[in-house]
Amino acid sequence: MNVRTFNCLLFRSLRPCYTHAPALLRSPCRGHRQSTSQPPKHAKQTERSEFSPAASSKYDWIGPPDRLSNLRPIIYHIPENETPLERKLRHLRQETEDWNHEFWTNQNFTFSKEKEEYMRLQLAAKGLSERDDDGRKRNLSSEEMAVFYKHFLDKNITRHASYNREWYRRNFTITLLMARVALQNTWRTLTGREKGKTT
Repeated sequence: MNVRTFNCLLFRSLRPCYTHAPALLRSPCRGHRQSTSQPPKHAKQTERSEFSPAASSKYDWIGPPDRLSNLRPIIYHIPENETPLERKLRHLRQETEDWNHEFWTNQNFTFSKEKEEYMRLQLAAKGLSERDDDGRKRNLSSEEMAVFYKHFLDKNITRHASYNREWYRRNFTITLLMARVALQNTWRTLTGREKGKTT
């Protein structure tokens, strides 16, 4: 692992959870309504793409944002002669990505559903339908929506705090593992030992 790759991975592993917060305020179901009270079945389990980068690839592959979680899926590079420590790091990172995806899929779905219900009730209280005479969807003012946003955040404060604690715990562990992998690779380079050989 070169310095550039290590710095990039370190930066990504240390990013605070608020980089995902805007996803909370975007509806993942824009343009259509969900007819059930639960997230789609495929949202409960992370679907792993069958795509696999070429063996010669030396980088992680990052896909487009997921429709439900708004997070970009990552296929982690598997180095040649991967050591047990590198494998442990890769598995933990992938597990963390999957955990993150599941959290934001469920959170965004809940947010969308409650937002639609709030808007429907507010419009009904004004004697308005969900659509105007031209068939366009009616919107509420930013002041009216601010009431919903505050209520949603207040109601989910414990859930978000729990997510933040787990997010930082996982990233701390990942960062320590990355440091150990970097030290291991540096030691192997300095001593001239081939990667993957037992000592």
